[in-house]
Amino acid sequence: MSKKPLTEIEQVFAETRTAGRTALMPYYTLGYPTPDTSLAIIESAARSGADLLELGLPFSDPLADGPSIQRSTQVALEQGMTLTRCLEMTQALRQRGVRQPLILMGYYNPLLSYGLERFCQAAAEAGANGLIIPDLPLEEAGELLAASRAAGLALVFMLAPTSTAERIAAAAAQASGFLYLVSLIGVTGARQGLPPGLADFVERVRQATHKPVAVGFGIATPEQAQAVGRLADGVIVGSALINAVDRRLDNPAQAAAEFIGSLRRALEPAPAALKSTVEAVSKANGLPVGDEPYPGFLGC
Repeated sequence: MSKKPLTEIEQVFAETRTAGRTALMPYYTLGYPTPDTSLAIIESAARSGADLLELGLPFSDPLADGPSIQRSTQVALEQGMTLTRCLEMTQALRQRGVRQPLILMGYYNPLLSYGLERFCQAAAEAGANGLIIPDLPLEEAGELLAASRAAGLALVFMLAPTSTAERIAAAAAQASGFLYLVSLIGVTGARQGLPPGLADFVERVRQATHKPVAVGFGIATPEQAQAVGRLADGVIVGSALINAVDRRLDNPAQAAAEFIGSLRRALEPAPAALKSTVEAVSKANGLPVGDEPYPGFLGC
């Protein structure tokens, strides 16, 4: 029996694993602070070291998001962003030469209103590779699973620290691309430190699947990204990127380039001179230190 070829998303994780580093996946809201500026910011992130890109679809009730992303989506909606406009901008990114896998993150109501099969087909034609729908429970995902699979899109499921072993196994069985591990109980947003139980959470998921796992929510600094990179196949950073842009609205694309570049450098295999810094951050957050691989870490 021939082996199924890797999807674009799976290929990225395979390549970064072979290279001995963790994949970097920035999130950015389409349309913030303006549609044209958001395209420039996402392009800049793509050129500055992003391995995959998570594109936020603005919605009026972003239940999983904290203040920074909530504000960005509200501004984007005021700029006239719609689901159709988001798909047009996804296509525009492909036309501008962005080659990284594009994963659309949005909420279920707009997709349902648009029509699930119609949306998935349009997203695939625009150049998207996958979907993340935070408010869609696994138990109710059958229709979107069928539509996304028919269109060749990955459907990524989210797991929380409170997820049971049964739920982890069920999500792992249905998900494609990777599993999105929410690092904490709460909404998105930069935090001062990493959750103390993160290592145990990642290990529980590792025991249930060989699929790549990416960790998001609360990762704000290169040091935090590097510490999480010792556990996960992917690091997702969103609110901190938006905050970095907000601090440099005179040159937001450059701000994005500098911030993404700093994260990418942190995720490269660390030279000996940096190991003490990494270990200090890891110890402070209860994560593995030293040269020993984390138990169950694939590809070490």
